[in-house]
Amino acid sequence: MPKLYEYFGLISAAGAHHEEIEVIPSVINVVAAEVVGELKLRVQFDDGTEQTIDFKTFLSTALHPDIRAWSFPERCAEYRIEHGELVWGDYELCFPVMDLYRNRITPDPALEAAA
Repeated sequence: MPKLYEYFGLISAAGAHHEEIEVIPSVINVVAAEVVGELKLRVQFDDGTEQTIDFKTFLSTALHPDIRAWSFPERCAEYRIEHGELVWGDYELCFPVMDLYRNRITPDPALEAAA
């Protein structure tokens, strides 16, 4: 069976070899989530990937009171999965699915400094 990069013509006619790269599907959906600790959820995606995401730092350092309001464990547990996304309230709190998939919900200080 040809590899994905062969389908996209990444191997030349001469048969040159190219490095394999990680291919992340263009659409990732959250399919399940469960509370696994104080402000922590285990999130499962439709490609089988799972992440245990700690929301504590993000929620406790948020400057906006509407976001900080979700920093109580019982309130954080009021999430739901809607249209493949993890959401709280009336979309009062939600994260880009790719950030959840990569388990990177807090800003990278190096990128913040560069901006």
